[in-house]
Amino acid sequence: MPHASLEATYLAYLDALNDRRFSVLDEFVQDELTYNDKVLTRQEYADMIAADIRAVPDLRFDAHLLLTDDDVVACRLWFDCTPTGTFFGQAPTGRRISFGEHVFYWFRAGRIAQVWSLIDREAVATQLTG
Repeated sequence: MPHASLEATYLAYLDALNDRRFSVLDEFVQDELTYNDKVLTRQEYADMIAADIRAVPDLRFDAHLLLTDDDVVACRLWFDCTPTGTFFGQAPTGRRISFGEHVFYWFRAGRIAQVWSLIDREAVATQLTG
């Protein structure tokens, strides 16, 4: 684990995402991981996040609720942002949106090996379309 605790490691991972430092993801993410039951390489995972950031340049990962236990992280991430590109299948409207993501991570050898993510995409679509 690159930091003193799992919580510190996870918060450093979020800092890397927020600072757009994808080159350091090897410190936090296994070479291969499972994201919502789909096996991805670390690069595919980084590309997925980078695509969201291209669509939403002010996307910031804000941990509102964070729990850790042994090798598991449970977090409620909060986002308050304005998409400028297609996001979750919705064209940009210039409207600011706020939404939560409930996400669980399983760490193996101090790095993310599995991610389960749940986002209310319908709520995002409703905010974008009015």
